[in-house]
Amino acid sequence: MKQLKCAKFALAASIVLAATTTQAAPTPLPTESFAKIPAIQSVTMSADGKRLVAIIAAPGSNNGDTALANWDMDKLGSGPTSITPSGDRMKFIAASALKAGKTLVIGRQEFTGQLSGCGEGNSTGATKTFLTKAYLTDPSQTKFDEAFADNTRKLGVSEQTQRCLELAGSASLVHSLPLDPDKVIISQMNELTLSANYYLFNLVTGKTELLFRGGTRSAPGLFHPRNGELLTRSQIEPLGSNDYEQQILIKNKGNGQFDKHDALTTKLSDRYTMEVAGIDDATGKLYILTDKFSDQVQAWQYDPATKAFDKEPLAAHPEYPIGNLILGTRPSNFNQVLGFYVDGPRREAIYVDPQMKALSDSLKQAYPGQYVSITGYNDDLSRVLYTTSSASKPTSYFVLTDKKNVTQLGSERPWIDSNQIGEQRWITYTARDGRKIPAILDLPAGWKEGDATLPALVHPHGGPWARDYTGWDVSGWVPYFTSRGYAVVRPQYRGSTGFGRDHWIAGDKQWGLTMQDDNDDAAAWLVSQGIAAKDRIAIFGYSYGGFAAAAATVRSPSPFQCAIAGAPVTDLARLGVSWSENRLQRILQGQTVKGMDPMQHTANANIPVLLYVGDRDVRTPAFHARGFYNAVQGKVAAKFELIPDMPHSMPWYPRHYQATLPLMESFLRSDCGPNGL
Repeated sequence: MKQLKCAKFALAASIVLAATTTQAAPTPLPTESFAKIPAIQSVTMSADGKRLVAIIAAPGSNNGDTALANWDMDKLGSGPTSITPSGDRMKFIAASALKAGKTLVIGRQEFTGQLSGCGEGNSTGATKTFLTKAYLTDPSQTKFDEAFADNTRKLGVSEQTQRCLELAGSASLVHSLPLDPDKVIISQMNELTLSANYYLFNLVTGKTELLFRGGTRSAPGLFHPRNGELLTRSQIEPLGSNDYEQQILIKNKGNGQFDKHDALTTKLSDRYTMEVAGIDDATGKLYILTDKFSDQVQAWQYDPATKAFDKEPLAAHPEYPIGNLILGTRPSNFNQVLGFYVDGPRREAIYVDPQMKALSDSLKQAYPGQYVSITGYNDDLSRVLYTTSSASKPTSYFVLTDKKNVTQLGSERPWIDSNQIGEQRWITYTARDGRKIPAILDLPAGWKEGDATLPALVHPHGGPWARDYTGWDVSGWVPYFTSRGYAVVRPQYRGSTGFGRDHWIAGDKQWGLTMQDDNDDAAAWLVSQGIAAKDRIAIFGYSYGGFAAAAATVRSPSPFQCAIAGAPVTDLARLGVSWSENRLQRILQGQTVKGMDPMQHTANANIPVLLYVGDRDVRTPAFHARGFYNAVQGKVAAKFELIPDMPHSMPWYPRHYQATLPLMESFLRSDCGPNGL
């Protein structure tokens, strides 16, 4: 075992991103480096520090399949006490160590058949998707029961409704109630009303106790972490003909009723964040995450008795939002504010509790240049689970015992040579209208300013209501291409979340317009910095990023030599039809999906394009990519690939990487622009 030298040091006031540099020439990482099932992933430790579970590569599968593994922490060095490979159809994709000796494991399998009017894909006539289920097991892993399911037969429930619930999921874990030895909070779908009810669920006996009966416009908010008592709930009420009011109601201690609080009430269309994150045991004040008083989300305390916020925020950052509070989950620190998360380039944990701060600081000192995250601990910190990662190093998992001994459980991808990855930078460039656009720049190993320009990719993220973080790219796309000598820039274009409410709302109704300008301006920035030549830049994106690549294909003049659109939306009219079934979704996002529709401008196609999508993708069905391909193939060099059994979201199977990564590399090399990229 390695010994960890512990030391304390002052926390820097600002977020510092350490760049990993090397002088070695880049060597292409093989496709297999990304196609293989991770050696270990989804690692969690039980709250008492006695058990650890993870998803590992199934022994003998050559990293081609997954397995569920369970460790006895008293015998950690002896390896897992039980390993259960995935079945032929149902594949383990995630796991969590619960209390009472239980493990929650998520499995996924292919499903082909009518979707029965339920779930994603039902409105587009899709017949191929995935079925995801949760199971409970114990350390022996000899029996797997469907988790939290209500298996009692309901009169009047049709076979079609039962199939619908099976596809959409009927039960889930809501809260772990750390101090209760046996009970958790779960939700179950009522098969008669198709709304969720919330229960206390005993992991040992399987018995339930109703906490909240759901409805179409009301949902539970904060359950007290000590006993599961419902303290707040949210409610949607009509506000005129085209808007809704989102109310947060708080339980009145005197009469037990839920009272509306005007200070917490917002118009849905205003899109203010207003989230109850916890309660202070001593004062009864609620912790609220909101951007009502600032462009960035801040943490505030709100007093239900006086119906007023404190005069100053509890936690705030001038540039980035507060992602959440870190509340204690063990008896010695239960429900105390231990720190908070700042959503900067990385989601950074800032601890204010002296004990947790000392632990965090010592771990950061032990792994300079890496991101360290504490993911689990027991009450006296004699057993701590933590991870390390960086832009060039996939996540590794460690256990610290007795505050001095370190056991490395393993790396997700130990075969990756970090010297082949290169350098990552957090940068900001100015768009043509003056808006500052954050971005992540990844460069090949050994490249420095003044060297010959590089081929480059502008790589917008999906969403678009999402964002990228620095560190290891779990999709594998960025290190795959930087190891092949490409520079990759990921613009956090307007419409991205996590950079303030103004930046988010600036993307409304700007699909293919100013949002697309931000991607084009990233290409111009690469040229201005001497990183890329203007005739060696392509755009590649997936999901909304695929829309951006399709939009780039029909915009002129284009800064790109070609476009790669993975799982794209290309037809905004057809997207609007599917979203218009839900009025709230229209208000929240549907009305923002306007701008330049690529399918209406296919006559303007002017650069080569590769489109690919999985045949089990029900979020951006294949008709988007295929229809766009059919419309532009006579005008530009175009390719279309339908990837067998690939869903929209990760995790993907090894064969999906084996199909898509070489496909993109070959297209860039041979078909991008006049001479390839």
